[in-house]
Amino acid sequence: MQSKERIILALDVDGEREALELVEKLTDYVGAFKVGMQLFNSCGPDIVAKIHALGGRVFVDLKFHDIPNTVAAAGKVLTRLGCYMFNVHAAGGREMLRAVAQGAAREAAQKGNDPPLILAVTVLTSIGQRELEEDMCIADLKVQDLVVKWAEMAKDCGISGVVCSPHEIAAIRQACGPDFKIVTPGIRPAWSESNDQKRITTPRQALDGGADFMVIGRPITQAFDPVEAARKIIAEMEG
Repeated sequence: MQSKERIILALDVDGEREALELVEKLTDYVGAFKVGMQLFNSCGPDIVAKIHALGGRVFVDLKFHDIPNTVAAAGKVLTRLGCYMFNVHAAGGREMLRAVAQGAAREAAQKGNDPPLILAVTVLTSIGQRELEEDMCIADLKVQDLVVKWAEMAKDCGISGVVCSPHEIAAIRQACGPDFKIVTPGIRPAWSESNDQKRITTPRQALDGGADFMVIGRPITQAFDPVEAARKIIAEMEG
């Protein structure tokens, strides 16, 4: 896989025009574009087709977490949209994870398409050990232990991979094997500020650690020259 294909650009912007301008500039420098709650709720599902029309692949980042039937139905919708990836919360449990994986696979088979990669969100990169214990009331596990347990559960349920901090990559690889996809947010180049994410690392460190894909947003989207920023990240990844 080429280095650029590992980069998922987070389109964390309010408007369609700004998002599509970034897609037009950066399709040749990134592997996919992440459409999260901000953009999806602003523009609706048509934004996925518009990114496709410009040659981009789409990771729909809505982090579904609901009863199994509801999440499975939502997964079928995103499968019909032709997205490359979408995600759900591992905390939704085994029944929910199985339902969405099976529903997306059936929907894709009916359309004659490959199913999207479904990713389980483990522990958000804004959550550290203190938040895990005090806010989420999980006092008997370390962050990494919980991440690995949820990753193993997701794999058992037919989920393609996980979204996790770069610092949990090695443990997940050992537990889930080389074919399990790992997508890592919290990526910051050496020349960029960390902002609000606690468990972060550089693109090169994530690649060396075994990440399949890395989500990068503000270091590119808020750069004076987004194309040059993407080029610098690719160069950093390639050593």
